[in-house]
This record gives sequence, structure tokens and C-alpha cells, in this order.
Amino acid sequence: MTRPPRTRPTLEEVAARAGVGRGTASRVINGGEKVSERARLAVEQAIAELGYVPNAAARALVTRRTDAVALVIAESEERVFGEPFFAGVIRGIGSALAQADRQLILLLAQASQRRGALDDYLTRQHVDGVLLLSLHDDDELPDRIRAHGVPVVVGGRRGDAREDFVDVDNVQGAELAVAHLAGIGRRHIATIAGPSDMVAGRSRFEGYVAGLVAADLPVDDRLVVRGDFGQGSGEKSMRTLLGRGVDVDAVFCANDLMAAGALRALSDAGRRVPEDVAVVGFEDAPIAMSTNPPLTTVHQSPEKMGREMVAMLLDSTRTPGVAQPGRMLSTHLVVRGST
Repeated sequence: MTRPPRTRPTLEEVAARAGVGRGTASRVINGGEKVSERARLAVEQAIAELGYVPNAAARALVTRRTDAVALVIAESEERVFGEPFFAGVIRGIGSALAQADRQLILLLAQASQRRGALDDYLTRQHVDGVLLLSLHDDDELPDRIRAHGVPVVVGGRRGDAREDFVDVDNVQGAELAVAHLAGIGRRHIATIAGPSDMVAGRSRFEGYVAGLVAADLPVDDRLVVRGDFGQGSGEKSMRTLLGRGVDVDAVFCANDLMAAGALRALSDAGRRVPEDVAVVGFEDAPIAMSTNPPLTTVHQSPEKMGREMVAMLLDSTRTPGVAQPGRMLSTHLVVRGST
């Protein structure tokens, strides 16, 4: 004789086992208040004995929470899974959400054809909030998500925004890099900058210019090349600088991957580092320790950035409609063999 399949325990069964009303059992399960300690313990014991699992959809209707947070990264799969910055931010976000008992949903949104589907998904029925990373200036995604009534925190300050963002002080970091190069006697300091339509690229270039002005050095357009934050673009940009026939005795690169590419180009051209050309990067990624020579770089913490983004988003969910003041994380210089 075959046994009928075991049915899933119901809320009513939990309440009966605990000797309380259905409403009391529901409040315990959904974290409600106005429940006696005795009732709470009885319900928790009944849940354990019966193996009761709350229905997530029903719970969301009661609590108006999904316990899910989306991280949307506007980059290709190759960059997201190949560059240490993104791995660090995701680690920080993941650990902070786990501590808050929230689920992380990772969405990649570089391709424009995916944006319509994102608009449909990023609503209060699916997520409690959205974290956005690596946006370009003209991206309208934050405004479209907010129009659904969903809290948004952006990684990276956009324009003159004062609220709902977490960023590294890119200007300060770049100034530290240029001040260091000027301090060791370099007078022809080039830069391999990032994209001008991204806050990190634009702000680090702004800091580079401010550093030159502070050191009483001229700003020379011939010493400026822009890359895309990839290692290959750093190598190509360094070759471009060397091919212009201008004196270059130092180069500030807007991230460590481009700096690693620049080091390769300098080696291929027979330029000694740091004797002929000193090199500074930005990020203090793991690659900075494995270049030859090891890379002097501006330290930032992607994991801390991720944790701060989550903290801000959770604050937003607790106070709906109240904008959170932007948070800027400080940097410092790590000096190694490349200078």
C-alpha cells in the first residue's frame, strides 16, 4: 500500500500545535510586535516540530517586503567577472545583505535591449531596493526605477548629485598620486585617464589636473590619453604617449589594470621603471602586487564601498521617500617599486 505524499504544513496547523490563534502565529512568523514571549516560543517550537516553511509570496503581501535587493551593473559579463573591482564590490554587498537577512539578485544591464525587461522587473513586487554600479552619465535607469517607488543607491557620484550615492574620493586620490610623482622630482607627468562620461574617469582626471596646478606644473594636452579601464587600453595608450615624441618621466593611470598595460608597453620600448618613467595606478587591486616592478597605487576598498551602499539602501527602505546624504570614502597612497 502506497502512502499519500506528505502535504506541506499550514499556518493553521502551526497555530493549533502552539495553542494560539492564527493571527498570533502569523505575527510571530512575520516579525510582528505585540506577541508575548510565551506565545513566540510556542510558535517557534511548533514551526520546528512541523517543519513549516512560510510561503514567500504570501509573506511579501503581509509585510510588503520581498527581502530581495537587486544589484544592477551596467557592464559586460567580461568586465564584471574579469576585473577585481567588481568582485570586491559584490563581496561587500553580498556579505552586508547576508547579515541583514536579504537576498542578492545580480543583473547585468549593458545591452540596451535588456533595459525594457529590467524596467518591468525592478518593481516593489520583486525587490525592496536597487543598487546601481558603473553607470554612464546619460543613463536614465535610476530615474525610471525610482518612478516605480523603489529606493535606489548608486555606486559612484553622478554629476553634482548630493544624495543616494556612495563613492570613493577620486579627486583626492588622483591629487595624492600626482603630488607623490612631483615630490620625487618628476616634471613631465602624463596620464592615462578613464572615460570622460564616467564619474571615476572624469573625477580622477580632475584630480590629476589639480595635482599639476598644486605642484606648479603645466597642463599639457599632449600628455593626456584616455583609455577604457581595461589592461589592453592601458598598453595602447602608453604606446600612443611614447609615439608623440614628448618628454614623459611619469604617468598616472586611472586604474591598476591600465597601469599594468602601461608597464608592459614601457618594458617593450626599453624604458626603465622607475628610473626613466615612474608609474602610479589607482585601486590597489591584487594585480598591483604582481606587476614588475610592483605598482605604486592609490588604495580604495571596493568591499567597503559595497557595504556602505547596502547600509544606505537599508536606511532608505526604513524611511521611504527620504533621500540619504551621499557618502564619500577616503583614499591613501601605497608606495611600491614603480616609483
